[in-house]
Amino acid sequence: MIYFTYPGFRNKALTISYDDGLWSDVHLLEILNRYGIRGTFNLNSACMEEERRVDREKIPSLYKGHEIATHGAAHLTMGRCPITDVVKEILEDRKALEELTGEIVDGHAYPNGSYNKQIRLLLPGLGIRYARTAEDTGKYDLPKDFFEWKPTCHHNHQLLEKGKEFLNIDLPQFQFLMYVWGHSYEFDRDRNWNLIEEFCKMTGGREEIWYASNGEICRYAQAIRQIYTSVDGKILVNGSGLEVYLLRDGEKIMLEPGEVRKR
Repeated sequence: MIYFTYPGFRNKALTISYDDGLWSDVHLLEILNRYGIRGTFNLNSACMEEERRVDREKIPSLYKGHEIATHGAAHLTMGRCPITDVVKEILEDRKALEELTGEIVDGHAYPNGSYNKQIRLLLPGLGIRYARTAEDTGKYDLPKDFFEWKPTCHHNHQLLEKGKEFLNIDLPQFQFLMYVWGHSYEFDRDRNWNLIEEFCKMTGGREEIWYASNGEICRYAQAIRQIYTSVDGKILVNGSGLEVYLLRDGEKIMLEPGEVRKR
């Protein structure tokens, strides 16, 4: 019997995703970093000179330890745009963000939650690995389709209740993921910074949880799909470029990238 796990042989993961790159991200990041929670920030490279946006030159240091992903250069509602504009929005955003960070930027969050089948099918050809929607599921599942990645909840939608439920899950035969999304300016608008502080204090710093960015979760899930086994489970092959963690008849096994292990 072989079960795949998250790194560290965990069966729970937590990630967050916040949009637009406003100055309120500074306070949000202070809270996240205090409790060891990591995630992804989706930025609009053509809007960075606007008031209330994070200064371009401060982005690498501010978001250090987290992932930066595309959100459309000018935050266009893509489902209403010609496909040529969609291509430009994503590629220009990728290029600008990669120049800023010195890293490959291959994640996306649909601006205003707007997309269609044509856009979804376009993304792999633009070098995008995953894309987040704005549709809550209320569940703790890995997505069936990483290009229609639906989060667990917006932070204003039963965040603390969902957090407590997530912590209380005790089903070691499954993998669980809690995914929270929103906009940091909403905490200013709604005067509820205490909400995210309480959530992070409750869920942060736990040995049983893997704290990861959206991209790390996506890449790890893809790595799992590149594990090959013999019928009897005695031969394990890691065809991916990542360490992969699994349980074989209760035994903890970590496979190095490219490793072939025989029992």
